[in-house]
Amino acid sequence: MDTINKTQVREFVFSGLTDNGELAPFLFMVFLHVYMVTVVGNIGMMVIVHISSNLHTPMYFFLSYLSLVDVYYSSVITPKMLSDLFSMTKAISFIGCALQFIFFAALICTECLLLANMAYDRYAAICHPLHYVSLMTKNICMYLVVLDFSIGFMQSFVLTSCVFSLQFCGSNLIDHFYCDVPPLLQLSCSDTFSCVMEAVSFVVSCALGPFLVILISYIFIITSILRMKSAEGRRKAFSTCSSHLTCVSVFYVTIFFTYLRSPSNVLKKQNKMTSVLYTVLTPLLNPFIYSLRNQEVKRAIRRILGGRYNMCRES
Repeated sequence: MDTINKTQVREFVFSGLTDNGELAPFLFMVFLHVYMVTVVGNIGMMVIVHISSNLHTPMYFFLSYLSLVDVYYSSVITPKMLSDLFSMTKAISFIGCALQFIFFAALICTECLLLANMAYDRYAAICHPLHYVSLMTKNICMYLVVLDFSIGFMQSFVLTSCVFSLQFCGSNLIDHFYCDVPPLLQLSCSDTFSCVMEAVSFVVSCALGPFLVILISYIFIITSILRMKSAEGRRKAFSTCSSHLTCVSVFYVTIFFTYLRSPSNVLKKQNKMTSVLYTVLTPLLNPFIYSLRNQEVKRAIRRILGGRYNMCRES
């Protein structure tokens, strides 16, 4: 409450995705369908992993939690974005903005850590196949997932506490479609140095750290694959990594393009577009990348659909 009493701003107003009234209905329909497919696709992936015994492995265990995170972090941003397309004010309360940011930052950090877990899993499976069962036990996998969520929410809480303890005495217009650190710091009328350093720490621990784990894991994986004498063995090893590499590439390219460069007024519209990619489109793509590029998932889907079809015929 003390933080709010020090702050003259009681609510923030988003600039939104577009100020073009004619374009808004089209964007609403597009992103509404994207959101619905995202939720159905990710929940479907979780169900497939749960009911398919051949997918009860560490890689798909992490994938099911990745889908869970995608559903939640898409839901933190997209519904508000959709409602703002037809809203005149696009306002969000101070508390609402803080809650949106703390969950968004926590979930995006958790996603980075889960992607790193999946890279380590592939490293253990390909580089240490004889010890894989002991390296990736069920208890270890669950411990890693709990650790990912704990780190994500802890880091997010620290950063959110810093940003929303600042004073916002002037304009309350956030030049974005959701609450994010850079536009919020631009609105503050107090010293933001400590929050900038905390934001850097957040990026290092939640984005760069997991990225280095992924990079190092794949250096060892590629080295191990190239040493394989069998061409079929190399093909199978690469195929087990291709879906994960595609997801990592899409996710990190948009993250790095948005945050790891100097701010520029010229590139604000491009910032919004790249933000749409990782907040709205990446959660949509992940289940489809794994279902279209992964043979085990394809076989599981065919078995499920085939079983349902046979049941319908018998009835």
